[in-house]
Amino acid sequence: MTRVAAVDCGTNSIRLLVADADPATGELVELDRRMTIVRLGQGVDRTGRLAPEALERTFAACREYAEIIKGYGAERLRFVATSASRDAENRDEFVRGVLDILGVEPEVISGDQEAEFSFMGATKELAGRDDLARPYLVVDIGGGSTEFVVGDERVDGARSVDIGCVRMTERHLVHHGAVTDPPTEEQIAAIRSDIDAALDLVEQTVPLHEAHTLVGLAGSVTTVSAIAQELPEYDSTRIHHSRISLERVREITEWLLRSTHAERAAIPSMHPGRVDVIGAGALVLLAIMERIGAAEVVVSEHDILDGIAWSVA
Repeated sequence: MTRVAAVDCGTNSIRLLVADADPATGELVELDRRMTIVRLGQGVDRTGRLAPEALERTFAACREYAEIIKGYGAERLRFVATSASRDAENRDEFVRGVLDILGVEPEVISGDQEAEFSFMGATKELAGRDDLARPYLVVDIGGGSTEFVVGDERVDGARSVDIGCVRMTERHLVHHGAVTDPPTEEQIAAIRSDIDAALDLVEQTVPLHEAHTLVGLAGSVTTVSAIAQELPEYDSTRIHHSRISLERVREITEWLLRSTHAERAAIPSMHPGRVDVIGAGALVLLAIMERIGAAEVVVSEHDILDGIAWSVA
């Protein structure tokens, strides 16, 4: 066994996984998994730069994670940064801060690399299941972008497009510095138009309709699952590998887009950092399911973070 640590820094959240990995047997024993909402991508779509307060929130989380990694005695650490830091003019400031705190330079990976890590993390443990037909379509709905990967034992096609939940919210639902609550029909239609245009791009290079099982990753999807199951609190064991029908996803999405901030915040499984962006995230999921004719989505708690851990092991 090799003790590894993996950090995934996205547009909305930064996450840590510490695990013992055995590449010979394919076993990944989770020791610690946690997430902090930092909104690193705050305003990036508008300004092209990482905001000072967003950087400080991210560095504070890095300092906390450094203590955890040290406490577990992890032998190897890999830090991967995705959409927001790819897009920012001042990403060098972000890189220097992470290097100072954690002693490793964050790898600002491409969308294609992000997609491959997500696919590895989500499907490694599905290989032995007879009830889930291959190929898989793995969809990772992040804050700034969404990754699409189709494959069986290997990736047959992958693409990243800029339709993350934070980006869609900031682009279409923020007016005079505040999120419209609830959004207007025109705002919802504008988000849907962006999503449909992005899906048209994805279909040019990724064989979406060849997939037989849709696997959904990341906070928007797992939160929809928690709502669908009416969980009294967020419970990853009940969310992992849950299956949510198209009809239930549509029902939840429509409610989220009609609800107020207070109503969404009152959902017991809702993370406070997702209250304003969950409507856009759920709409991305719904649009994907409708586009490919998926009757259900299989929800996975194992995603890019697990893929990063395997890569370093």
